[in-house]
Amino acid sequence: MYKILTLNNISVTGLRRLPRELYEVASEIGHPDAILLRSFNMHDMDIPETVEGVARAGAGVNNIPVAELTKKGLPVFNAPGANANAVKELVIGGMLLAARNLCPAWDYVRDLQGDGAELNKAVEAGKKQFVGFELPSRTLGVVGLGAIGVQVANTALSLGMRVIGFDPQLTVRRAWELSSGVEQARSLDDLMSRADMVTVHVPLVDGTRDLINAERLKLMPAGAIVLNFARGGVVDEAAVLAELSSEHLSVYVTDFPTRPTIDHPRVIALPHLGASTGEAEENCAVMVAENLRLYMEHGVIRNSVNFPESDVPRIDAHRITIANANVPNMVGQISTALGDAGLNIADLLNKSRGDIAYTIVDLDGAVPADTLGALRGIKGVLRVRDLGRPAD
Repeated sequence: MYKILTLNNISVTGLRRLPRELYEVASEIGHPDAILLRSFNMHDMDIPETVEGVARAGAGVNNIPVAELTKKGLPVFNAPGANANAVKELVIGGMLLAARNLCPAWDYVRDLQGDGAELNKAVEAGKKQFVGFELPSRTLGVVGLGAIGVQVANTALSLGMRVIGFDPQLTVRRAWELSSGVEQARSLDDLMSRADMVTVHVPLVDGTRDLINAERLKLMPAGAIVLNFARGGVVDEAAVLAELSSEHLSVYVTDFPTRPTIDHPRVIALPHLGASTGEAEENCAVMVAENLRLYMEHGVIRNSVNFPESDVPRIDAHRITIANANVPNMVGQISTALGDAGLNIADLLNKSRGDIAYTIVDLDGAVPADTLGALRGIKGVLRVRDLGRPAD
């Protein structure tokens, strides 16, 4: 029986992917084998020694101490792309809000007094101040062409916009999904200089903090619009507010409100609605539950932010997995320890990602306790799991 600790409410649809005969899932549970969460902040949490993995029902993992968990040999799973449609729809909505001045127009109407002819006169008198523009006449710059960025780019193109994309780490998979009509920017600065509207879809890491900064904002055409449905720190907020106040930028749409942005009349600030749909929550929960189950029962790694993708079909063999520092001769030492125990290797996969490596080994026989101890004693080995033979 695997024990799963939940730190947030998780969609029942996702939890159903963890069968009750194999999994005990609860918000209060002792000695958990894994942790399942959404937005709970784990940075100040004492993580039990029994934990073998952490899974977040969402894309971003800023609330999880990934580096600390990696040092312990623990994979962190997420759900990339599961909420892509929800975020895409909100981005398109944000573009329309900004282009047609819908928020200030709504506020204007809500404050109108009177009725009948008096009200109609006030409506007609005020509407001129909310004249906007149509999307097909504008250029959208999409920074980051992952699951969300690709969907935003393709949808904007279908709306008649000219679309420019930039992502130096564009994967082959996403390239196949991206419409051929999306133009490639030579650089981020090139994109900023040509886009009337810019939307960012990158994770918040050291290299992307303040990616949209004062210098790049000044490259944009006068009256440009910036949208941020990625993470607050990706856009230099102070720089955006300065450009709004000088009227170089016309609108900033953000899903990450702060006091300064809430108080600025040219900011449309939303309460982090990006993935707030029932469908997105279900999709994320299903994806992480399935991937967590693959890992717990078979040692398979899919959609991990810190471990390499590692998938070996299960055969009728005894399986162990080893997480270790990515250093030379590790596979040789592992093979030697298994050979010394007289164990024949039926299949072996070794993958690496940065400073971490992961090995799946299928063996003809069970691994003695002293051999498992010998493997754990190899310098650089972080974690060894004995998964036994596949269940019938």
